[in-house]
Amino acid sequence: MNVSKPLPALEGLKEQAKRLRAALEDQGQAITHSKALELIAAQYGFRDWNTLHASAGNRPAFHPYLLGSRVEGFYLGQPFVASVLGVQALGGDPERYRLTLHLDDPVDVVTFESFSAFRQRVHCNVDTSGRTVEKTSNGRPQVELVW
Repeated sequence: MNVSKPLPALEGLKEQAKRLRAALEDQGQAITHSKALELIAAQYGFRDWNTLHASAGNRPAFHPYLLGSRVEGFYLGQPFVASVLGVQALGGDPERYRLTLHLDDPVDVVTFESFSAFRQRVHCNVDTSGRTVEKTSNGRPQVELVW
């Protein structure tokens, strides 16, 4: 088996099969849903749908944060653009991740006019929505990623 394309989640594979079936039907070539699933499996280099299903079902859980990806959002209420330098799934909660971000431009974390403290590397624990549980004094999450 030679898989050359990244493998989507099962829901995405099934959706592709539905779209393929609908597109072929629009062209006058009616096929069954099971045939569409088999064609999708072949497209990804698998011998049949069952093999593709087993492979996709045995992958680690998906998480939205990838090393090297670019993110933007707010840190302590200030806008930033950053690169993701580190991602770690937190063991106790499968929906939370520890991220290490390198901000393109340092952010001043002090709001006093007579004093500044700039940060360019930030470590934070976020959920899949991109927000920290920890909040600032005004109730806003310390880190908010914008999709």
